[in-house]
Amino acid sequence: MFQKILIANRGEIACRVIDSCRRLGVATVAVFSDADRAARHVAMADEAVHLGGAAPSDSYLRGDAIIAAAQSTGAQAIHPGYGFLSENPDFVQAVEAAGLVFIGPSPQAIRAMGLKDAAKALMEEAGVPVVPGYHGENQDPDHLASEAEGIGYPVLIKAVAGGGGKGMRRVDDPADFADALASAQSEARNAFGNAAVLIEKYILRPRHIEVQVFGDGDRAVHLFERDCSLQRRHQKVIEEAPAPGMTPEMRKVMGAAAVRAAEAIGYKGAGTIEFIVDGSKGLRKDGFWFMEMNTRLQVEHPVTEAITGVDLVEWQLRVASGEKLPAKQEDLHITGHAFEARLYAEDVPAGFLPATGRLAHLAFPDGARIETGVRQGDTISPWYDPMIAKIVTHGPTRAVALRALEAALVDTEVAGSVTNLDFLIALTRHDGFRNGDVDTGLIARDLDDLVAAAEPDPRARALAVVGLAGLADPSVTGGMTLWQPLRRTIAWDGGEAVLEVLGPGAARVTMDDTAYEVRWQGDRWWVDDGLRRNRIVRHEAGISVFGGRPVTLVPLDPLARDSAAAGGDALSLSPMPGLVKSVHVTAGQQVKAGDRLAVLEAMKMEHSLTAARDGVVAEVLAAAGDQVEAGAPLIRLEEEEEAA
Repeated sequence: MFQKILIANRGEIACRVIDSCRRLGVATVAVFSDADRAARHVAMADEAVHLGGAAPSDSYLRGDAIIAAAQSTGAQAIHPGYGFLSENPDFVQAVEAAGLVFIGPSPQAIRAMGLKDAAKALMEEAGVPVVPGYHGENQDPDHLASEAEGIGYPVLIKAVAGGGGKGMRRVDDPADFADALASAQSEARNAFGNAAVLIEKYILRPRHIEVQVFGDGDRAVHLFERDCSLQRRHQKVIEEAPAPGMTPEMRKVMGAAAVRAAEAIGYKGAGTIEFIVDGSKGLRKDGFWFMEMNTRLQVEHPVTEAITGVDLVEWQLRVASGEKLPAKQEDLHITGHAFEARLYAEDVPAGFLPATGRLAHLAFPDGARIETGVRQGDTISPWYDPMIAKIVTHGPTRAVALRALEAALVDTEVAGSVTNLDFLIALTRHDGFRNGDVDTGLIARDLDDLVAAAEPDPRARALAVVGLAGLADPSVTGGMTLWQPLRRTIAWDGGEAVLEVLGPGAARVTMDDTAYEVRWQGDRWWVDDGLRRNRIVRHEAGISVFGGRPVTLVPLDPLARDSAAAGGDALSLSPMPGLVKSVHVTAGQQVKAGDRLAVLEAMKMEHSLTAARDGVVAEVLAAAGDQVEAGAPLIRLEEEEEAA
């Protein structure tokens, strides 16, 4: 076993690896960027080395700096986590050339699975079923159109070097093929520097089921399957293991195919074979096909660990240090069911825009496994993926595990940034998902219902008003102080209420012409004689009431200037912290409503800012390359009377 390893990553996966290393007595070295100096993974590690600037290209993608950090600290091996350099064969070669061990597969195995067309040809040779399609080198549009006709519509055009849904188009009608092909090739060329595509049969009710494999370079085993069908725009949202509706016969056949795939490339370490499954007629042995292989540890690996009792990171370390596979296939068994939900800082009503913010309050419930790279007081950076945590639950049955996930999400407390927490809770309550009737189109079909903003509980808001008044503070005796009137108006950003102190531990809150009687004793609260399962928390961003749909009230600052109100539709504000990628207007320029003014880049996404109305640009307040905060003014139009 290694004595010391370096973790070439950040966030929750770096923390996850450190947890296993601590248990095994392996010392750890963290690396960090300017944005991560005070990050949780840095605090957890035994040592930490600074890499460079906040941008990944200046830090976590600097393979030479990472190798130098490993050498200078005496680390014997490098664990890549996932993302960044984890599937870069050139980095693996450089690690090995430096006399270090890469905790993962060989560069040859990564290259073999790096291009979808080559990987599928290899899988066909290994006897692994692949989706009917064309994976050849001839990229002539007429030839590709002919192949699509032979496969049969609908078809899917996919970039051979693609990922994350880029360079992918569904085509239902031959008349639309040429335009879809040109669009997919253009996107693939810009994203990957490779415009080549493949054509596949489109599965009408697809499920995404993947098999966890583990090899030692000679032989491999599978650790059963995960269902990752609950996706939005090809991004996973909630994963589970095992897959709903899976039969022992299909599991055996699918697992054997995954093992053949791993052994065909001499795979070493943890990997995932992803299959697309036809769910239109239930799961069956002839209804699954190889999609791709992820030659690394997956984000959703905790659900596999939960049902097998295996620590996959421990296995990675043991095999990388020279051990053979820690278990035979017959030693591995499924116990119960597990779910993982990905909690992100994102603005769901605004179209799932990535969000940032300082986590003024962060607390997770007992009873769930929490994988996180942040703590209360940390700031969600615009430079990286905005994940706050993965929340994992396990139970003896799927129904029990799903109820546990719903309860864990309801009891998760976050303030200081908007999140997708309500969206995740809505998914756990979706009838189809509860019944195990899942496919990759579920979220898209029911998106409006899933993201519908539920009205906050007015009784929870009444509790928040009491908290905003300071009456929830234990230091306030009996709910009254000499310097406060018995009746007063409590204002917050966006509303106000009248609060009357009725006596020790009692108050009346009147909002929107409705009165609520609030009584309290210690941390037990009653509203209109109903006992509440709520917790009132005061933090730097205001007052939050948790235990159900969260309510947060931000105290009104009478000195604050509302720049949006002052500017109206004349001022374009940054919707999130980020980098101004480009500015497309100059002062004095005439613009029409909807014209693009600037492009902001944040968290791997680009967001176009457009003119809210016709007008003349009065000022350009930011330049390409500027780093701006949320709400920063970028472009100002002349006032309409001024322009006239």
